[in-house]
Parts: sequence; C-alpha cells; structure tokens
Amino acid sequence: MRTVRALWGASHPGPALVVTALSLALGLAAGLEPWRVVVLVAAVLFGQLSIGISNDAIDRERDRAVGRRDKPLVRDEVSNRTAWTAAIGSVVVALALSVPLGWGMLLAHVITIGAGWAYNVGLKGTAASIVPFIVSFGLFPSLATLSAPEPELAAPFAALAGAALGSAVHLTNVLPDLDDDRATGIRGLPHRLGTTASVLVAVAGVVVAALAVVVGGGADGVLPWLFFAAVVALAVAVVVRMRLRGPDRTGFRLVMAAALLLAVQLVVTAGVLAA
Repeated sequence: MRTVRALWGASHPGPALVVTALSLALGLAAGLEPWRVVVLVAAVLFGQLSIGISNDAIDRERDRAVGRRDKPLVRDEVSNRTAWTAAIGSVVVALALSVPLGWGMLLAHVITIGAGWAYNVGLKGTAASIVPFIVSFGLFPSLATLSAPEPELAAPFAALAGAALGSAVHLTNVLPDLDDDRATGIRGLPHRLGTTASVLVAVAGVVVAALAVVVGGGADGVLPWLFFAAVVALAVAVVVRMRLRGPDRTGFRLVMAAALLLAVQLVVTAGVLAA
C-alpha cells in the first residue's frame, strides 16, 4: 500500500482526477451508453496516471536538485524502476480499455497520451511547450464522440474550446515553478513570455473557450450565458489572485474549475458535442 500511495502521489492526482471528471461530463454530453461512459472514464484515468508518473520519473533528479520534497520519488518512497513500470503499465491498460470503444477512439487516445509524454520527454523545455496541450486538449472532446456507436469527431467549437483551455492550463500550471525550472535549464514558452504575458494569454484562453461553448453549443435561453459569466468570473479571479499573491497553484486550479464548468454546461444545456 505504501508503494501504491507513493505512485498515486507521483501521478499528479489533482489534475488527473479533474481531467477524468471532464471525460465523464463529455461522455454524458455525447449521450454515450452507461458502459461506454464507464470504460471511457477508466481509459482516460489510466492515461493520465501514465503521463503524471512518467513526468515525475523523468524529472526526479531535477526535482531533487531544487529541493522538491513534496515529490514521492524525491523522498525515495518508490524506485525509478517501479515508477516506470507503473507508467508504462498504465499506458497499456489505457489503450486496452480504448479498444472496445472503437479504433477512432483508440487512435485519438494514442495521440493525446503521446502528446503528454512528448511534453515530459523534451518539449517542456522548448518554445513549443504549449503544443502538446493544444493538441491533447483540442482532441480531448473527440474521445467522447469517437466512443459512440457511430463515431465522429467533436464539433469544431468543442475542439477550439479544448485547445484554448489547454493553453491556459499549461501557462498557469508552469508559472509557480519558473525559478526552479530556470535553475535546472528548462525554458518553455511561459519562461520566455514571462509571468504577466503568460497570465494574460491564459485568461484570454479561458474567455475564448467560454465564448466557443456558449456560441457553438447550440443551446438557447439564459442558462448558457450564466455559465459564460461564471467562467469569465473565474478568469478575472486568476488575474486578481496572481496580481495580489504572485504565481501560485490557485491560478491553475481556477482554470481547471473553468474547464469543469464548461463541461457541465454542455451536459445541462444539452449542447451538441458531435460535429
């Protein structure tokens, strides 16, 4: 159990659970049968575990150098070999679970997981660090629609919303670690943009995502606009929080909350998720 707890701590459990919850909401919005929703959620969870654990395994020595004692691998609670076994095993399980949902879903899931691993392996230190997030989040809504009996890609507005949110997720997630990253030779896009520009781009991404969902979702009435107002309020909160306290994890959590809110909007307003 100690090893399991350590691996869970190394998997970035917060973001993994939020992304998994997003898959649940999108599966419901796509009108999937219950068994398809369950398999989709399980596949996404294992895919996220693989990305999170591999990230900490790759960054183990970097995290040790900057004193990241919050990391189970840095505290030597689990070996690198065990972490890599869990990360690769999680990929195998994620893709095996994707097979019953169709070859389209399997291919899309390979791409989204591959984007996450590509970031971990090297793109995080380049000006293209945002690209894996644009790709994986932009394709993410299609994991649900491709899991349907008659698979198809998600509507363009959903892909746009996902890509915009992915950009915001990347920028706000990296900001608290800018100094540690620089000390270990990492210079991704947020490091090159700087804190202020990164926050502004992230907030713009959240607003673009909200506009895409409210305009493209195909729902009438006041409810979609209430969701839009709530998401914009979260975007404003990101600016205020980082202005008052500097870059911390709260900005990232607010962006993830916005993503969940938009996914719930698609469910309760019966928006059209498929193209």
